[in-house]
Amino acid sequence: MLNQKTYRFRGCIKSCILTPLVRLFNSSSTMAKSKFEYVRNFETDDTCLRNCYVVVRLDGRNFHKFAEQHNFAKPNDNRALGLMSRSARSVMEELEDIVIAYGQSDEFSFVFKRTSNWFKRRASKLMTHVASQFSSSYVFYWKEFFGEQPLLYPPGFDGRVVLYPSNRNLKDYLSWRQADCHINNLYNTVFWTLVQNGGLTTTQAEDRLKGTLAADKNEILFSEFDINYNKESLLHRKGTALIWEKRDETVTKRVKLPNEEEKEVHVTRTRRSVHAHHCDIIGDQFWEEHPDILEDDNC
Repeated sequence: MLNQKTYRFRGCIKSCILTPLVRLFNSSSTMAKSKFEYVRNFETDDTCLRNCYVVVRLDGRNFHKFAEQHNFAKPNDNRALGLMSRSARSVMEELEDIVIAYGQSDEFSFVFKRTSNWFKRRASKLMTHVASQFSSSYVFYWKEFFGEQPLLYPPGFDGRVVLYPSNRNLKDYLSWRQADCHINNLYNTVFWTLVQNGGLTTTQAEDRLKGTLAADKNEILFSEFDINYNKESLLHRKGTALIWEKRDETVTKRVKLPNEEEKEVHVTRTRRSVHAHHCDIIGDQFWEEHPDILEDDNC
């Protein structure tokens, strides 16, 4: 309500309308503690248990259709794999508490260190931030890998959060994902070789591979197509592990010293950045070479 008051100034009478300042400055605080605030009680507590690695895994939604419509090469498209890795690196650079990420095909797993307190360890916040950053990066960097080939529609990725309390559990999880990479890639390599080089239809190739073991698939590749699977690309067979590493970088700068002409100087500095590895992570060698990835089990 507006209040009207009358004041006398040097013999004249002036009237003016004053708006109470208290009402103006209190309105927002009243709104913040409105009667509707009780709805916050319906939110569930999704804080991740402490002293556990938090793993956020993303999977492409309906990516078989997406790959078909965007003419991905079979059995592997290096452009698509490169784009997945670039998007994952973008996530790690945004969320530096991710100590390792592992990806293959249309999936990527991101491991937050056990002591991380990002977003107060809320599972929903961690998952949605990773998913949104990854998806937007996939669209943003599309042209870098696919050139003028248009992105026909935006891709989607679903996510899940899983906690692993020990180093052994985490290593077994990552081993599981790499074993899955090997199984799927071996099957796809044989399948598409039978179709593309062997003249079979997709149905015939599927029937041919029913009930075969890894040794059988390797034999088909070697005896019929002279392909040694063990010499296939490590990127395809092992997937991609992204980790933080400190490496020396040398750059050239032009400097001008007093009473001297401008000259080029080589400057070397150590920089921490994300690097990709296409190697075995099931054995001990990788972990022994990068001991800073895992935290002490006694923390």
